[in-house]
Amino acid sequence: MKTTATKNTAILLAQCPDQQGIIAGVTDFLHSNKGNIIKLDQHVDKELNHFFMRVEWELDGFLIPQEKIEDFFKTLIADRYEMQWKLHFSDQPARMAIFVSKMSHCLYDILQRWASKEWETEMPIIVSNHTNLEYIAKRFDIPFYHFPITKENKVEQEEKMLELLAQEGIDLIVLARYMQIVTETLIGTYRNRIINIHHSFLPAFIGAKPYHKAYKRGVKVIGATSHFVTEELDAGPIIEQDVVKISHRETVKDLIRKGKDVEKLVLSRAIWLMLNHRILAFQNRTVIFD
Repeated sequence: MKTTATKNTAILLAQCPDQQGIIAGVTDFLHSNKGNIIKLDQHVDKELNHFFMRVEWELDGFLIPQEKIEDFFKTLIADRYEMQWKLHFSDQPARMAIFVSKMSHCLYDILQRWASKEWETEMPIIVSNHTNLEYIAKRFDIPFYHFPITKENKVEQEEKMLELLAQEGIDLIVLARYMQIVTETLIGTYRNRIINIHHSFLPAFIGAKPYHKAYKRGVKVIGATSHFVTEELDAGPIIEQDVVKISHRETVKDLIRKGKDVEKLVLSRAIWLMLNHRILAFQNRTVIFD
């Protein structure tokens, strides 16, 4: 819940070919309409000649009504600079769906952060291809939807999922160790809005029991990677990564324990960045305004 002292703000994420006058154009637009800028960050990729920007301003006293800002900005600024852009409002928290299978560590971590109001988000549904974690959803009083998936029914089941996601007005999907490959249809519908987590050994220790394989190789670090889901498996734009040290004294059980810890942390960081509108994806890379 937002406190009464918290002012409603607008957040603009924009990218376009780099050119003169972009920052001046955006800030002049806000200033001329009495917008008080509270955060502004920008980056230019010189190799790609591409400009990225995040700007947040207070809506109290802003001359353009909230529901009309997109129309005004598109006509006066975005079209001029050929921008790809998105406008967000702090009084409209994202609606997040969690997809899970049988592993609970990431789900518990997400739900605890949500329940403690660490994140400004709504969590209307949990989706799974198994029933193993339904009891967790019940503990947190979140509707749980079971979609058993086989090769024969995968397309049909994802169509039902898409209907549910649309019905619930879902903005963001988090694959919290959801052990299914999602189809191109779901990816296309939620482009750069599906976050996945996996151990960062990939592709070195692909397949089942990655920690067992890493143990046999005597690795000295293990880690995790969170990324957007694309049609190429586990190869989407990377959002967050981290590692922990491993010594010869540690067992497979130790690697699994440490691996789960870093997975939870890396996924939670990625979700926080997404919920706070700090990520821009471009050509399979991300710009993170942290």
